Order: sequence, then C-alpha cells, then structure tokens
Amino acid sequence: MRMTFRWYGPDLDPIPLQYIGQIPGMDGIVSALHEVPVGEVWREDALARRRELIEQAGLRFSVVESIFVHEDIKLGRGERDRYIEAYQQSIRHLGEVGVPVLCYNFMPIFDWTRTTLDTRFPDGSTALTYDHEQLARIDLSRGTGDLPGWGSAFDARELAALLEAYRSVTEERLWENLAYFLERIVPVAEESGVKLAIHPDDPPWSIFGLPRIITSGPALRRLVDLVDSRANGVTFCTGSLGASLDNDLPAMVREIGSLGRIHFAHCRNVKVTGDRQFYESKHPSEFGSVDMLEVLRALHEVGFDGPMRPDHGRMIWGETGKPGYGLYDRALGATYLLGLWEALSRTPVPA
Repeated sequence: MRMTFRWYGPDLDPIPLQYIGQIPGMDGIVSALHEVPVGEVWREDALARRRELIEQAGLRFSVVESIFVHEDIKLGRGERDRYIEAYQQSIRHLGEVGVPVLCYNFMPIFDWTRTTLDTRFPDGSTALTYDHEQLARIDLSRGTGDLPGWGSAFDARELAALLEAYRSVTEERLWENLAYFLERIVPVAEESGVKLAIHPDDPPWSIFGLPRIITSGPALRRLVDLVDSRANGVTFCTGSLGASLDNDLPAMVREIGSLGRIHFAHCRNVKVTGDRQFYESKHPSEFGSVDMLEVLRALHEVGFDGPMRPDHGRMIWGETGKPGYGLYDRALGATYLLGLWEALSRTPVPA
C-alpha cells in the first residue's frame, strides 16, 4: 500500500505540496487538470508540468482523479464516439507521463452529493452531511445554484435538458452505455499501462430520480465482468459504499480484491444516522459505521499494493478552505491508516 493525498493543483488548492510531503509516510499525490473542459483531451505537456511540480516536493504523481465522462457517453447519444476518442487520447497521455491509475465515475449529471457542507458538531469541528429528505426539497428549477458545492455548474436550461434526457435511461440502459464505453477504453488503458478504477456512486442510491448503478458488491462484480481485463478495476471507497449498511465492505474487498481489481482505495468513515442519512465522521472505526480495521485487514489479505488516500476530512483547529479537503484532519486520517497497516503487516499470519 502507498499512502497518497488529494491535491487540486497550484491554482485551486491552498495547501502547499511541501506541507503534504511532511505528513509521515506520505508517498504520492492524487490530482487532476480541473481547468480542462469536460470532453476535451488532457494534454501531455500539462500533465508533465503537474508531475514536475509534484516530484519537486519529493512525491510521485500516483493517480489522476478524475477525467470526467461526458454526459453524451452516459446517455449513449450520437456524439459519444467523439468524446470516447478524446478520452482514449487522454489515457494515452497519462501513460506517456507515467501516471499509473485513473479514477473516474459514471454518475449521471451529479458527482458526489451532500446536503450540508459545514454541519457543526459539539467539539467545534464541521463536516459534510447528507439527508435524503432534505435533498428532495432542493429546487432544481433554477439550476444547481441551491445544491451545496455545485454553485453555477449548470444553469436552469442546461439542467432541465439533461434531466429530461435521462428520463428514458433505465439502470440497464446505463449499464449498456458503461459497457460500450469500457469496451473502447480498456484496450487503450492496457496498451498505455494505466489501470482504470471506477469510483462508486456517492451516495450509493438514486438521487433526483436518476439511475445509479455502482452501489454494491454485485454491482462491482458486474463491472469487472463487463471487460475481462486487469486494467478494468475499481476505486474501493469506504465512505461511499459504507453509507449503505447493506454493504458488507470486508466481504466486497475480498471478492473484488482477490481478482486483482482494486486499483485505488479511498478510506474514510461515515456515521449512518437514519434511513439515507449520514455524516462524515472521524476516520477511526469507533467514531463511524465503517469498521476500518476490518476493511484494511481484508485489503491486506488480498495483497493490495496500490495507492490509498484518506478521503474527505472534517475541518478542525480553525482551518478554512474547501469543505472536506482541509489539511489537518486528512493528515490525521493518513497517519491512522498507516498505523493500522503497519500493525497488520507485523501480525503473523495464522498457520
């Protein structure tokens, strides 16, 4: 296992790479070219410049998270082949600059979704929270302006058109469109030495009536079976999958990990507080609904040797910045995960 840290780049992230490099055991950076519009090719020179910045801090460029998948690909519309060709070229460029893992998702319209970004807790920390009933009350008729964390990503007309387009897209149709996409990008990933790692839907259920399919153990197995290649794998996100108590995370790790298909791990905790309600808690097992020790034990048993990162963290000690992506609590999470991993690595395997 190699510990990594999400960094949004020199223009978007207030945390200096030097500070990240001071976290004990930190090995790599997870980053992306957020300035590139969805559907356009990520240029090799831009990726090389990002790698150079990261390496100057004594770290490696471990993962790109993520090259967004254009909605035409998810919808199966006429322009999808053009966007897939651009995606293929971006994968080639990742291989050329030596980035070994690409984390992506196939969530219709909305990426990870929360209803509050700064819920305050008795100890003074703030964290991301989700309440499905509260989400249902959000008015999308004005675009994404009222959706926490989305701002003006889509205006009212754009969003209405996309929601209408998805009315005819069932879960099975979305699976078909995902298969079409993977059949065309997995061979390119194989040739380029890049491992594809799909991120589970977050949260792992339908929102705003949109289909979501990467939500459970059977879904992860179906995903890896779509294209039988080691390049076709998953990002195992304990927070996303752990928001549903129906998911047995250690069992899922053992099934998918034994196939060699877990290429990246997001390890964070969530506390489930009701039906489709949760908040993002402190990383250690005792504070949330995810038994982090047992998840890491399963990862260790299947020989996971890829990048892992502490995912979203609380905002603590007066820190301000991008919600979920402060330095302090994620650094605590990283050292906690490294401590668990060291203990597991030193524990003799039973005869």
